[in-house]
Amino acid sequence: LDASHTTLTYDTLRFGEFEDFPETSEPVWILGKEFNALTEKEEILSDVTSRLWFTYRKNFQPIGGTGPTSDTGWGCMLRCGQMILGEALVCRHLGRDWRWVRGQKQKEEYISILNAFIDKKDSYYSIHQIAQMGVGEGKSIGQWYGPNTVAQVLKKLAMFDSWSRLVVHVAMDNTVVIEEIKRLCMPWLDFGGACAEPEGAGELNGCLEGACALAEEETALWKPLVLLIPLRLGLSDINEAYIETLKQCFMLPQSLGVIGGKPNSAHYFIGYVGEELIYLDPHTTQPAVEPYEDGQVPDETYHCQHPPCRMHICELDPSIAAGFFCKTEDEFDDWCMRIRRVSLYGRLILLTVIAVKYRINFSDSDRLERFFDSEDEEFEILSL
Repeated sequence: LDASHTTLTYDTLRFGEFEDFPETSEPVWILGKEFNALTEKEEILSDVTSRLWFTYRKNFQPIGGTGPTSDTGWGCMLRCGQMILGEALVCRHLGRDWRWVRGQKQKEEYISILNAFIDKKDSYYSIHQIAQMGVGEGKSIGQWYGPNTVAQVLKKLAMFDSWSRLVVHVAMDNTVVIEEIKRLCMPWLDFGGACAEPEGAGELNGCLEGACALAEEETALWKPLVLLIPLRLGLSDINEAYIETLKQCFMLPQSLGVIGGKPNSAHYFIGYVGEELIYLDPHTTQPAVEPYEDGQVPDETYHCQHPPCRMHICELDPSIAAGFFCKTEDEFDDWCMRIRRVSLYGRLILLTVIAVKYRINFSDSDRLERFFDSEDEEFEILSL
């Protein structure tokens, strides 16, 4: 099917259902950027339209060769995972201020990003790859995912994306460990102070010719970080004590938004206005898209060209995953500083940022007493 047909399907079925963006003097926050709804409505809509919008698709190659040819009814959280990672790739390769313009010739980087999500088995982040990788997380193909499952799957898939060189880190237990992330994003540095030597390296393949003999650009850079943090903000309903802190997360310049929604109905939340969350909704079934022979992709159905959906923040299911992107070490250090302030702002702590997580082995009894004398340290018990 050609692009005009898919656009027609989407426009005729969905366009009339969406209300216009509200006329309000309250600030509108979208992925770390502030807008005025009274004077910048076009800028708001342009920003929303520029996000990659992944929805249910039909008539794609069978997943696993004999599986589903559509993800309608079960793939919404997988599509939200694609959207939050797609935003990270846009920030990584095009920058947060990049804008999509309908009908305009697109940059090569944009085409490469879009091709990574096309519904085919060999695309890095296709529905096929996510569904099949989820089997290892205990999810059969066609089963609904939660935010944590999709985060774990994206972490695994990103390892194969040599073009983007991302580190996807899933911070569990509401805790971000700074040293852990710096080891992942700068693996060529040895945090013990000495130069790391690769395992099995002989004397002739020493420090300068081994692990440290990397290209200057490698050692100067930090692998761009996608930080995904699964959070539980209440039992069956969101605890109102978390609401202001959650809003603050959308104000951080590193924000990738939040994946979550209502039970068994996932959305990609990109911002808020007043007491309403702004989100992209994957619950529209569009025909699968085939790239052209020259590699270009008919891309109009990958951008939401109507005012975004909104819902009251109290309707949010308490199980979510928040995402952040730090292209450089400075951006990560800045995020740590900002998120600590955000945590102080709320009535309940959303997440904890600590420098180091001590690892204690109970067989090392001589050092135990010294560790437990300190009330301020975090501990991870490795063995009994």
